[in-house]
Amino acid sequence: MKGIVYKSTGSWYTVKAEDENFYKCRIKGKFRIKGIKSTNPVAVGDNVVFKLENIGDETVGVISEIGDRKNYIIRKSVNLSKQTHIIAANLDHVFLLVTLNNPQTFTSFIDRFLVTAEAYEIPAVILFNKMDTYNDNEMAEVNHLVALYKSIGYHCEEIAAEVGTNVEFVKELMKDKTSMFSGHSGVGKSTLINAIEPGLELKTAEISEQHLQGQHTTTFAEMYDLSFGARIIDTPGIKGFGIVDMEQDEIGDYFPEFFKLKPQCKFNNCLHLDEPKCAVKDALENDEISWSRYRSYVQMMTGEDENYRVDVYK
Repeated sequence: MKGIVYKSTGSWYTVKAEDENFYKCRIKGKFRIKGIKSTNPVAVGDNVVFKLENIGDETVGVISEIGDRKNYIIRKSVNLSKQTHIIAANLDHVFLLVTLNNPQTFTSFIDRFLVTAEAYEIPAVILFNKMDTYNDNEMAEVNHLVALYKSIGYHCEEIAAEVGTNVEFVKELMKDKTSMFSGHSGVGKSTLINAIEPGLELKTAEISEQHLQGQHTTTFAEMYDLSFGARIIDTPGIKGFGIVDMEQDEIGDYFPEFFKLKPQCKFNNCLHLDEPKCAVKDALENDEISWSRYRSYVQMMTGEDENYRVDVYK
């Protein structure tokens, strides 16, 4: 039987088969020794082949094949630093929810997420949430960020999930597609999903006033069919993205505005750090590219090296 993985709990998988029924499945042990570097060889969104078997009084599926992935998005494993964890596969696009505060989303987090999406060829949409809670100064800061990321080519939208502002616009983007919502815990992912499809009734949590950190409300990734012809993957809150499976000389190529300037650099292998006649550094000095983006780039390149962190602040 063929199907799509809708939920992964680490050892068991919920698969929706072509007959529209859901089956509880596990994987054959050999998948764990095939050299797959991720902690989870099967991810939500994967196309799989499975066979039903009777185990005691229960009928379960045994997954024997995983289809080729058109894309996937990953993060570093929480417990195993040298391993990766596949969050979801076969996505049409990913929505990154951003809040200016409560909790705060730093541009370095946004940029790491976008680099990951670029690397795995997943179109990204940035949703600036909780717009109904900001004062004039905060609104101006959000408008600055929107202008910045739009100038690079990213689709941005200002929303307020709690009161429904621009929720219908998000639904239009999702029609007939598989989407993932991500961002820090507490930015409003579950609230937005519930506004889009109230029947799902996903868990939500208040923000801790002491730490301004969201309480984790989603334990495992899970995909849902929506009433308007869309699928959504709900994911655990993500504290930060590591740069994984990327060579140092690749990172700049995943900053679209840097990649456009790269042919103008004196050296074709320019890393945009200390090299002479670097078009990216020249554009930076002329305020043609963002200092916050360059800070993020340098931090990714150097692993938060203090020597660079001081130099790149304007």
